[in-house]
Amino acid sequence: MAKILSQDEIDALLSTVSSSDDVGVASSEVADEDKLRSIVVYDFKHPNRVSKDQLRTLENMHDNFAGHIGSVLSNMQRAMLDVDLVSVDQITYSEFIMSLVSPSCTFTYTADPLEGACIVDFNPTLTYAFVERMFGGSGKVLDTGREMTGIEKSLMNRIVSVVYKELAAAWAHICPINIEQASLETNPQFVQIVPPGETVIVISFQLKLFQTTGLMTLCYPYMALESIIGKLSAQNWIDATKRKSAEKDTEINLGNLQDLNLPVSAVLAETKISIRDYMHLEIGDVLTTESKINEEMVINLAGRHKYSARPGLVGRKRGLMITNHVEEVGKESFNAG
Repeated sequence: MAKILSQDEIDALLSTVSSSDDVGVASSEVADEDKLRSIVVYDFKHPNRVSKDQLRTLENMHDNFAGHIGSVLSNMQRAMLDVDLVSVDQITYSEFIMSLVSPSCTFTYTADPLEGACIVDFNPTLTYAFVERMFGGSGKVLDTGREMTGIEKSLMNRIVSVVYKELAAAWAHICPINIEQASLETNPQFVQIVPPGETVIVISFQLKLFQTTGLMTLCYPYMALESIIGKLSAQNWIDATKRKSAEKDTEINLGNLQDLNLPVSAVLAETKISIRDYMHLEIGDVLTTESKINEEMVINLAGRHKYSARPGLVGRKRGLMITNHVEEVGKESFNAG
């Protein structure tokens, strides 16, 4: 006979079913959230072809470049010039060109062994501030909407040559480059070094001269960096910096040793005598030695036997001709020039 459920039992069953439904909904929501967390948005128009570690290496390298170029340009302008690294971005070439102001001061250059051409661009406000200051003015800019004259282009060529020199010095830690200028354009639309959709690395600097502020921008196409992209790592940057520092220390130490004065003595012959004989020596006495007349002399440098030599005459003066360099075994040796 079928069992008839009471009202209390029916209510208990209904509450159990509703709670299990709530658990199922909650678990499905958690699963959906986990899926959303695992999804990474990727923009195919802006592919990240350079890793964050490599971008950080470029940032460190050009931060050092900013400090050096600020000092050099301050000397050229005879005024304090502040240079600060603003950003390091990877964008498409078309976006970079669209960001430039026309008329511009855009230089293209090659940097062997990097493939292709690169760009350095000066904001018009900054360009005319440089020109105004180099002609003896205060750096105040009145008109930035006109194209540069031939004389102004010549002055900017002098400034960019200094930028090239400091840029090559900054790259020496990673890869020695040889920079040669290709062209100067005042309309950025005429500068086509790579296809519009190609990825480029854009490095922006803010320069401040008196009350004038402008941007200097460097542009490296990815295809130019592709051959040395493996060297753009933090560890390689640290190792190169240490190696450069060690080479500089060695050069400084060698330079300091050039003017070091050391006592030099020549020993013609040696012999041993007793204290009794030494106490009875008188003028005119002859001491015999075991050295032969054709044997080489000993040259001591700071008390150490470093060379062998033969005595002789140089004009009317006595001299020595060094015949051999003696290597000391088991002792710390050094070279003197």
